[in-house]
Amino acid sequence: MTIQIECTSGVNDLYNFKFDRAASQFNWLRKHYPRHPLPYFLLGLIEWWKIQPNTSNTQYDDKFLAYMDTAIYFAEEIFEKDENNPEAPFFLAGAYGFKGRLYSDRKSWTKAAFAGKKSLNYLEYSKQHSDLSPEILFGDGIFNYYSVWIRDNYPMLKPILLFFDKGDKELGLEQLETVVKEAFYTKVEAQNFLMRIYSFEENQPHKGFRIAEYLHTSFPDNPYFHRYYARMLYSMGRYNDLQVVSEDILNKIEKKMVGYEEKSGRYASYYLGHIYRVKYKDEDKAAVFFEKAVAYSETIGEEESGYYLYSLGHLGKIAYANEKMDLAMGYYDKILDNADKKHPTYKEAKSFKKTYRKYLKSENRKS
Repeated sequence: MTIQIECTSGVNDLYNFKFDRAASQFNWLRKHYPRHPLPYFLLGLIEWWKIQPNTSNTQYDDKFLAYMDTAIYFAEEIFEKDENNPEAPFFLAGAYGFKGRLYSDRKSWTKAAFAGKKSLNYLEYSKQHSDLSPEILFGDGIFNYYSVWIRDNYPMLKPILLFFDKGDKELGLEQLETVVKEAFYTKVEAQNFLMRIYSFEENQPHKGFRIAEYLHTSFPDNPYFHRYYARMLYSMGRYNDLQVVSEDILNKIEKKMVGYEEKSGRYASYYLGHIYRVKYKDEDKAAVFFEKAVAYSETIGEEESGYYLYSLGHLGKIAYANEKMDLAMGYYDKILDNADKKHPTYKEAKSFKKTYRKYLKSENRKS
């Protein structure tokens, strides 16, 4: 409990992307407890959250894995001396769990399964200690929910899942809700999962929205929570709030605030383009923001994303309405180069191409 009190501000700084301040707190812990896994685990979480604004960015992977491996090393050292120590299996479960999450993001399914299995094995040891039970429920809740969800949504992974027990989605949700109410180290991580689960998996967007609003309010400089809150406002049609939130994201990108980069810019620019086109009927201003969304997407190589393709679609329509046929075709050509043939914008682009050919024939006859 003493350590928990000492690192509360560091944990809050971590989730608010004040990484230097958080690292200072965690390095103080490392200095005083150099052979304990906690400081290395928390330093690893800093690298983990550096990855979250754009999970395609791999520059923090090695440092993250090194910290988690160091936490595992010292936790194993404690565990070998005393299997009844409550902290060692908890940190082993946590470190292997986070490694598994990174490996799954990187589509390294075998490594993810191996790390996940290790994490679950140590969770079983941790369950013997009631003083850590709210924290342990986080791992249990994630497993119970996603072991069922993965079976339903990724049938190709079923052979790997044969190595795991069957979960229980409803129990998993209950466990994650308990973590939010009672845990310290894993509370925000549980809220992060519940936010996404309620929003998209359980079709309870109002529950997801409430969590998103709380997380953004609590950690206003966390770009991941910031843009997720914007995304929920967009899906609920709350355009007044969305405009303010999206403008704030773009302002923070201009100020080069930590974690605010092109991916967040793409979201915010698209939302503002949509607002100016649909709410204000200002197509010139809308086009400026859709162009920004396109530029941000191209910078990070995400030309197949919906935000990129729909931005081009809007720009194509605006250009066509202004009789700028060549410009419109340029936008639609980009869609044809990048969109899946089943995507709505691809069909729109193919349709416009026919219109454009007729236009060219007409122009040739005139000349």
